[in-house]
Amino acid sequence: MTKIKICGLTRLADIAAVNAARPDYIGFVFAKSKRQVDMETARALKQVLDPGIKAVGVFVNHPVAEISALAAAGIIDLIQLHGDEDEATVQLLQAQTGLPVIRALRISSPADIKETAADYRLFDTYDPSQYGGSGAAFNWDLLQGVSGDFFLAGGLNHSNIAAAIHQVRPYCVDLSSGVETDGVKDRDKIIEIVEMIRKINR
Repeated sequence: MTKIKICGLTRLADIAAVNAARPDYIGFVFAKSKRQVDMETARALKQVLDPGIKAVGVFVNHPVAEISALAAAGIIDLIQLHGDEDEATVQLLQAQTGLPVIRALRISSPADIKETAADYRLFDTYDPSQYGGSGAAFNWDLLQGVSGDFFLAGGLNHSNIAAAIHQVRPYCVDLSSGVETDGVKDRDKIIEIVEMIRKINR
């Protein structure tokens, strides 16, 4: 059963959409991004999020203390590191927060597929200009033979999600721009793609 993450929620309307669609995870982006939220916005959104949906905090080279504060406040349920964080930081966050850590790896060649102490790896598109959110897919053939539970991100949308699931067999698919219209989360697209994935899983 492929799990589903809808990342980059910023509005109460986004929460209403995912509460209706019921993905497994949602993402709050705390890194600099057009989808960035601050602690108080994330707190308000988490308060109305269906408790059956886990909230992932997405960070790029953030201080451990800031991430730990969000964890202690119950605003996030998982930690996603999308920057240049080292393995010591992964292990420190696991020890301090007790939360699962997702380590993002940006893929352009087989050499980018590395082992980690994190609970999950997330494979995303390599873009030298940014740490994530490129909206472009990468060559999934590079993931042949990869084992363990991992998240797949990068340019996933209604047109390629079935191929991604059948070819890559990820633990979870991570969508953001693929469920937006004019840069804003689209309720109909979210509900439609979650239903599509659930049908693939049957």
